[in-house]
Amino acid sequence: MGAGHTRFGALEDGPRALLRGAVDGAFASVDKGVERGALREAFLATLGFGGWQIGNSSAVLLEEAAGVGVPTTRVENACASGGYALRAGVRAVERGDAELVLVAGVEKMTDVTNARRRYWLGVSGDTEWERLAGLTFAGVYGLIASDYLHRHPRGADAMAEVASKNHENGTRNPNAHFQKRISREEVLRAPRVADPLGLYDCCPVSDGAAALLLVPADRARQYTDTPVYVDGLGAGSDRLAVQERPDLTTFEATRRAGAQAFHDAGVDRERIDFLEVHDCFTIAELLALEDLGFAEPGGAVDLTLSGATRASGRLPVNPDGGLKSKGHPIGASGVSQVYEVFLQLRGAAGARQVPAAEVALAHNVGGAGATAAVSIFSRG
Repeated sequence: MGAGHTRFGALEDGPRALLRGAVDGAFASVDKGVERGALREAFLATLGFGGWQIGNSSAVLLEEAAGVGVPTTRVENACASGGYALRAGVRAVERGDAELVLVAGVEKMTDVTNARRRYWLGVSGDTEWERLAGLTFAGVYGLIASDYLHRHPRGADAMAEVASKNHENGTRNPNAHFQKRISREEVLRAPRVADPLGLYDCCPVSDGAAALLLVPADRARQYTDTPVYVDGLGAGSDRLAVQERPDLTTFEATRRAGAQAFHDAGVDRERIDFLEVHDCFTIAELLALEDLGFAEPGGAVDLTLSGATRASGRLPVNPDGGLKSKGHPIGASGVSQVYEVFLQLRGAAGARQVPAAEVALAHNVGGAGATAAVSIFSRG
């Protein structure tokens, strides 16, 4: 019934101020108003990037939400923390534990050195093999992209289209880290980061926060005339180290999470009006389309190059710019996806509004596909 969001980017505010801004925005967005004293449970998604508050960080959320005393839980599943925090919050509402639940995500990532950033980005990968072999986070996705392009050579053009499309979408999002158009040619010419991934194939390191307010479906209209319903939730996991998986280019965690979410929601893929997918690297958007069942293996290339996933296409993907343009403050990213769903399904997304959007899907991935959360929503 409510959602709040800060700007994403390299920001002066610290984690507490970012949390406060997102939570204040969520409460302010409730059409008919709600007292903070009605809050009964809260969940905070964060990796604790840079070590700002590794232990007990969930208590900080309640301090900034003026809810000290309310039970609160920190959720950490790498980059999928936000999706899993939403899942935990929905389950708390379903159990009847609380009528009003707060779900928030936050990360402060730009105030540490580059070496420190690489360390914190790497902690979500396999320590025993990948990190000791010198692989960075980009390096792991570079291996995945290399395998994909070996099978589907036109994938390089599709990855460039993903970057160009999402940057175009980001120009219409005032909260986006990057609000600059780039062409496919610029993407393909950019310096290599982890071959075949170039500079524009990689999402930025960002600061930011987002927050959601959840209530039981049968009470939602006490607070707003335009509620957004959570119809289906799915979650899954896979082997942490990519070399232990039978196929580098299939994220089994996403496949499991998507299948469960569609089953719970009772809808077909044809009903989905737009997607928010986890495009930490451009290859990840192509994999998501295939793992979620919107394309056959390799089929995401033609789907993307056809223009179908652009804002004007039949299946818009990441109308807010995605992680690639909007930014990726790890704990906040999954919650931010749902913020975009909230705006779109209420018809409040402004210049980036998907026409007549009624059903949406959000897909949040942890690490290089070891964990995934998928959620399906509908308008009230």
